[in-house]
Amino acid sequence: MPNDFATRRAAFRQLHESGFFVIPNPWDIGTARYLRSLGFKALATTSSGFAFSHGLPDAAWAVPLNAVLAHIRAIVSSVDLPINADFESGYAHSPDEVAENVRLCVATGVAGLSIEDITGDPARPLYDLPLATERIRAAKQAIGQSGVLLTARTECFLTGHPEPLPEALRRLEAFAAAGADVLYAPGARTRLEIEAIVQAVHPKPVNVLVTSSAPLSLPQLEQLGVRRVSTGSALARAAWTGFLTAARGIARENSMASLDDITPYDEINDFFRRDRAEQAIAEADHPRS
Repeated sequence: MPNDFATRRAAFRQLHESGFFVIPNPWDIGTARYLRSLGFKALATTSSGFAFSHGLPDAAWAVPLNAVLAHIRAIVSSVDLPINADFESGYAHSPDEVAENVRLCVATGVAGLSIEDITGDPARPLYDLPLATERIRAAKQAIGQSGVLLTARTECFLTGHPEPLPEALRRLEAFAAAGADVLYAPGARTRLEIEAIVQAVHPKPVNVLVTSSAPLSLPQLEQLGVRRVSTGSALARAAWTGFLTAARGIARENSMASLDDITPYDEINDFFRRDRAEQAIAEADHPRS
């Protein structure tokens, strides 16, 4: 493994030791490189953003594992930042198969990856806690001494659980005991929910999904002890919002008005022209071994 991967993994781990940071979610190489230019210290893939770009739903394993691994590898190779992989539920049910897939994900060069406890079965959306915990333990063992950070996700808030907060706390505490480095319950939004999660797994860091300015601001989340904020599908959906508005205006209103204030072609093209030149200089100074 190139030393660069080890350096990124060490930097990613350090980001989680103190302070607060936002880890945005690009869905392709272009968006990854633009986010890098804005100074973000790490990036994360988004299963939904990638699926939408391939005309697929963000459903359980709708995108084949080999395509997901190729996408993760492309994002890792496109920027010199730590990358956290949205690895859904590990693309397998059994702990042994999850472990094997996690090894494949680690080999892409990621600095971190997340494993969910969702089954993909609407009738029984969450794995029973003993199996969910074994899956996290297997993922941790598969990561081994690579330095990759493991984020354990519980989907209680997003699957309609009747008591999402108590169940999320129960699961996150079990996942932390099983070796997860970062804990995450997407859908937790209120001060009460987030405060309870942070306290339950302290001193391990907590990731919070934020897709709008409400109900809590980034400074407020930092004050609650949140270590990391991710944007999930929000940036991809922001791009889709612009596309849908423009396309519907043309199709339904026979109007091009929604294109009047779009970002100029030269602004985007010039960014990638400069970025490509800078990348060529960096590769000349530090050729890959």
